[in-house]
Formats: sequence, C-alpha cells, structure tokens
Amino acid sequence: MIEKCMFPVAGYGTRFLPATKSMPKEMLPIVNKPLVQYGVEEAIEAGMTTCALVTGRGKRAIADHFDISYELEHQIAGSGKEAYLDSIRNVLDRGVFTMVRQREMKGLGHAILTGETLVGNVPFGVVLSDDLCINDGPGVLAQMVELYNQFRCSIVAIMEVPEEEVHKYGVIAGEALKEGIYRVDRMVEKPKPEAAPSNLAIIGRYILTPDIFDIIRETEPGANGEVQLTDALQTQAERGCVMAYKFKGRRFDCGSVPGFVEATDYVYHNIYSQL
Repeated sequence: MIEKCMFPVAGYGTRFLPATKSMPKEMLPIVNKPLVQYGVEEAIEAGMTTCALVTGRGKRAIADHFDISYELEHQIAGSGKEAYLDSIRNVLDRGVFTMVRQREMKGLGHAILTGETLVGNVPFGVVLSDDLCINDGPGVLAQMVELYNQFRCSIVAIMEVPEEEVHKYGVIAGEALKEGIYRVDRMVEKPKPEAAPSNLAIIGRYILTPDIFDIIRETEPGANGEVQLTDALQTQAERGCVMAYKFKGRRFDCGSVPGFVEATDYVYHNIYSQL
C-alpha cells in the first residue's frame, strides 16, 4: 500500500495577486473549502494518510489549517456552526501531516527533492493543489493506486487537451497498452504545438517510485533555471518504465482565474447546494 503523498505548496500564486500577496494560493476556497484540503481528502481516500507538505515562506496558514484551533472550537462548541468543521476534523483524525520548507523556487523537480526526507525510500503520491479533480466514484489517486499495484512503476495522470493549449503542460507520447493506459516513450515540458508529441497532457497527479530522487539529483536545470520533474521522468522512462493513465473524472485548472471560477461554480451547483 502507498501510504505517503507529497504536496508541493511553496509557489507564489502570482496569477491571483493581490489576493495571494499574504495568503497562500492553496488556501483559496472553492466555495467553503480551501484547494489544498480537496487534495488531502483525495489522498486520504486513496490510503495515503501521511501528507508531506513542501511549503515556503508565507505559508503558515496551510500548517495552521491542518491543526486544531482551540479558540475557534471553544467559541462555536455546542452551536449549529460546529458542523461546519466536520470535514476538516475528519481529515485531522485520519491524516498525519509533516512539513519542510523549499527555500528557493527552483521548479517542481526541486520541490519533490526537497520533500525526500519526509517520504523516504518508498513509493509515494504527489498532488498539485492547483488541479482540482472531482469524481462520482473513486478519486484520481485511488484509480492510480490500482494501476500501480499492477505495474509497480511511476505513473502520471493525463488528459487530452486542445492542440493550442499543449504549451501549458508536460506532454507524453507512448505505446497504448489498453484503453487509457500508455507506456511512456517520450515526455516534453511545455512544447510548442508544432513540436508536441501528442495532445496527452500531464496534470497534477503522480505516483512516483523512490529512485526518482537520485534521478532528479542528476537532472540539469532547464528553462528559467528550474529543475523539471518531466525531465527526470523522461530519464526514468528510458531506464525502466513510466506509465500514463487517462483518469476518470473532471479536472479544473484552479491555477488560472477562469478555471478557478469554473470550479467554484461547478462545486456550488453540483455539490455544495446538495449538502
């Protein structure tokens, strides 16, 4: 069983300034729940109850969210408002939270490497909170765990995107083993449309085997001096095996304002209003 999940949450969230000047972007609420909590709930559902948060300066609110607020709980104890805390209490009862700071923003690969001490020499999940995934059945990570149990290698979640949007993503190409499952041959980070190997884009859900840490250490920085996880996964695919999985469910790009608004509208009308 995969028991650990890493959450790289050190980014600045510049697309949401000025809101994110003093508030972590991962704490932006989709209706009444912060983005990062949706990701943590998905991880816990998949059995990943140890949540490793790779944070940065100005991210204290995330640590505080996954802790008890004695003053607040005392003030609303016995009132109707106490029920509003049920979801986070459930998370705190089931999850264990560890944290380390990423001192410099050097890319997703660097963030993953920063979290190595929290994960150790075991396979682990990764959730990028910007990507909100909504499912009627099992969550994306739970689906990927089933696949990992079969293939025992790193797995990336993918979806088809319009050709004009491939430059926003890491893009894969590979052999289709069965419907929605590919053995990856090639990965390109944010290619130009004419250079993209396909329109199958990686979204913010991964299962990684621990050898990825040594590979990241060997990986040279790419554009903007950042260490790209995609480059490390390409090396891993060449040396062994990386699978790509076209997940079931709906994904919202909450790292962009339009995607955030779309997600809020969807959750309000399809989930929150039915509670």
